[in-house]
Order: sequence, then structure tokens, then C-alpha cells
Amino acid sequence: MLNTILIVVAALIVLFLIVVALRPSDFSVTRSARIAGPPEAAFAEVNDLHHWEAWSPWARIDPAAKNTYEGPPAGTGATFGWSGNNKVGEGRMIITESRPNELIRFRLEFQRPMQGTNVAEFTFEPEDNQTVVTWTMSGKYNFVGKAFGLIINCEKMMGGQFEKGLAQLNSVVRATVNS
Repeated sequence: MLNTILIVVAALIVLFLIVVALRPSDFSVTRSARIAGPPEAAFAEVNDLHHWEAWSPWARIDPAAKNTYEGPPAGTGATFGWSGNNKVGEGRMIITESRPNELIRFRLEFQRPMQGTNVAEFTFEPEDNQTVVTWTMSGKYNFVGKAFGLIINCEKMMGGQFEKGLAQLNSVVRATVNS
């Protein structure tokens, strides 16, 4: 009887490992929103890392997070570091490409709760008197990330935060344009 239980447990572990190993390694989360203002207004809020606390969804999750800035305040080379509670973790982001009113690309380096490096980008497309801002994060899952994805829908979780951030960005830009 004990041998049968051990064989079943071993088979379940092997099956779990196979399922995790076969999950896709690449991921991408994308959300878009119409922003009530021209591309240059939305671009300025994202390109200057000192402005992120006004609209970032993670700033609201942990208002006591410790933030640091390095390099120029905006554009390529600007760096923003954070260290907060378990929900926001610790890491930094560096602007690696900044094309005025079109694109901002970041390298995201996460230290905790899980280590990883991803790419995020914002694109800005004029549409009528508004701007369609698209926020994307992409990267690769390691084995632990793939296993975590079996339990938590990361696309839905991250996408929800992106939606909140874009809605808040819209409020900030609208206030800036109307002042």
C-alpha cells in the first residue's frame, strides 16, 4: 500500500514538472487607453520618472515605498529605483529609448519578490484630439514563473494594474491640459 502511494505521488510530481516545463516561456501584457490630451502631454508624464508617483498604480499600493532617481530626470538613461512592501517589491527601471511623443522603452530589473528582467514600453498615437497610449511589458518566465502562472493569472493581474495606471495617467494629463 505504501509503495502504491509513493508511486502515485511520484507520478503526480513528474506530471506537474512536465506541465510546467511545457508552458510558454515568453509573456506579454498589453493595455491601451485614450488619453484626453495631445501626445506631447502624455509623453511628458511618462518620460519624466519624477512624475510617475502621480499616476503609477504601484505608488498607491505602497505610498511608503522608498524611491531613488539616477541619471537625467527624463529620457534615455533616466533611472527609477523602488523598495517597498511585498506587493510592490524592489527593483529599478531604466529608460533605454525615448523618441519624443512616440515611444518610451524601459529595462525593468526586479529584485524581489522574484528576480527577473523584462522590457516595458509605452507608445503614443494621436487620434482626433486625444492620444492612444499603449503600455506593454514582455519578458521570459523561468521555471518558477511558469509554475506560479498555473495558480495566478499574471496577465489579468498585471493588466488590471496597467488599466488603473492608464486611467490615472488620463486624469493627470487632463488636469495638465486644462490648467
